[in-house]
Amino acid sequence: MLFRAKRRAFIFRPALPLRISHCLHYRADNSEWAVDQTNEQNVLTVTDLNRQARITIEDRFHDVWVLGEMSNFARPRSGHWYFTLKDERAQVRCAMFANRNRSVQMQPGDGQLVLIRGRVSLYEGRGEFQIIVDHMEAAGEGALRQAFDKLKAKLATEGLFASATKRGLPPHPKKIAVVTSPTGAAFRDVRAVLARRYPSLDILLVPCLVQGEAAEEDLLRALRLAIAQAPDIILLTRGGGSLEDLWPFNSERLARALHESPIPTVSAVGHEIDVTIADFVADVRAATPSAAAELVSPDRVELASEFQGYERHLVGMFQRYVEHQHLRIENLALRIADPIDILERQKTRIRELLERGRRAARTNIDSARHQTQHLQSRLNQQAPHNLIGQLQSRINQHHSDLLRCMTAKITSGVDNLGHQSRMLHNLSPLPTIDRGYALATNALGSVVSSITDVKQNDLVTVYVSDGSIATKVDKTSPQTLSDLEK
Repeated sequence: MLFRAKRRAFIFRPALPLRISHCLHYRADNSEWAVDQTNEQNVLTVTDLNRQARITIEDRFHDVWVLGEMSNFARPRSGHWYFTLKDERAQVRCAMFANRNRSVQMQPGDGQLVLIRGRVSLYEGRGEFQIIVDHMEAAGEGALRQAFDKLKAKLATEGLFASATKRGLPPHPKKIAVVTSPTGAAFRDVRAVLARRYPSLDILLVPCLVQGEAAEEDLLRALRLAIAQAPDIILLTRGGGSLEDLWPFNSERLARALHESPIPTVSAVGHEIDVTIADFVADVRAATPSAAAELVSPDRVELASEFQGYERHLVGMFQRYVEHQHLRIENLALRIADPIDILERQKTRIRELLERGRRAARTNIDSARHQTQHLQSRLNQQAPHNLIGQLQSRINQHHSDLLRCMTAKITSGVDNLGHQSRMLHNLSPLPTIDRGYALATNALGSVVSSITDVKQNDLVTVYVSDGSIATKVDKTSPQTLSDLEK
């Protein structure tokens, strides 16, 4: 059978002689099949068959993504990885060579669910179908990578990655704030590089979480705290890890906070191959924490050489200045008058100034003496013991007035209270009840003053001088006290 593609023609020769009655022509775009009659007879060796099959498979499945569970993982001395990728119904052999598996940010093992990218091939020696893996990641990272690409495109559209907004780093910073985990290797690397290159730099560690669910909020808190300390540079860093480990640095809130930071920022998250949203937004991106430390700090050796150049320049300038002043002094010396005449004039001037000073001093002393005497006189008039005596007399007078007023007020209150008590006694029903009268109230406690306040069968309480009587209304009649007298 002759199998033709658009660019190549592959001949498959069966192991046994076979009479061929037609051939198939195949276009690479799968758009058309054609059948031609032929009487060719082609025979392939096993090697030819496997080779042609490998070429066909590799041409068709050049770059594929496959999701599956890893099993039979093997790592021989060569450094290559061999394993089987399977699901519930099928499995396929996979190989990942050493030059590729060095960049994998995970520890593979049996039972792990992974997402791989590679090309499908066929191992000619055994005729085994396999995948040559170029990239591997934990299965969960697929969704994260899609979210990463989506957020990256969004922020790029908004201009957060624009080069025009990037700020340069100060050449000689005095203080740097390092936002990272205090126990991670990143801070140790940064501190070691800065101690070697620029020991005078003040390092401010702002500790925070760099991994996990709470890391995003903690990073935002630490960034705000770092900005409040007003350093010259803010370095955001941590060591390497998987995409999931580095996910807090892909936060949209963190990206906007970095973009709005009034202080230049440097991002050094993960290893050289790791890239986060923070790297794109920060003013400067470093491949590693150590590289970031080198970016933010000048080399003390270079500084020493630079300062030596400044020193030579200053020495040369000073020498030229001295020479210029020497020439100027020589010119002035020719114009200077006799020093003795100058000294005599200065002595006369000094004597005049001394005499004027003495006169002014005497005048000031006399004026101060008169002012002191005047103030002493006023002070005597305002002596504390005189004021205290006057105030004590006023206090005694106020005390007597207060006692008199209080006595009168109490007497008036007592009289008024007696008057009110007598009026209350006159208005009270108790004296009337003591004289043989009674007070009736209905079930609601209201005083019965008319036959209209009760009706038949209502309960009535009658209060007399020594107690109360509970009774029921049998009937009412419009009979008054005057009728009783008759």
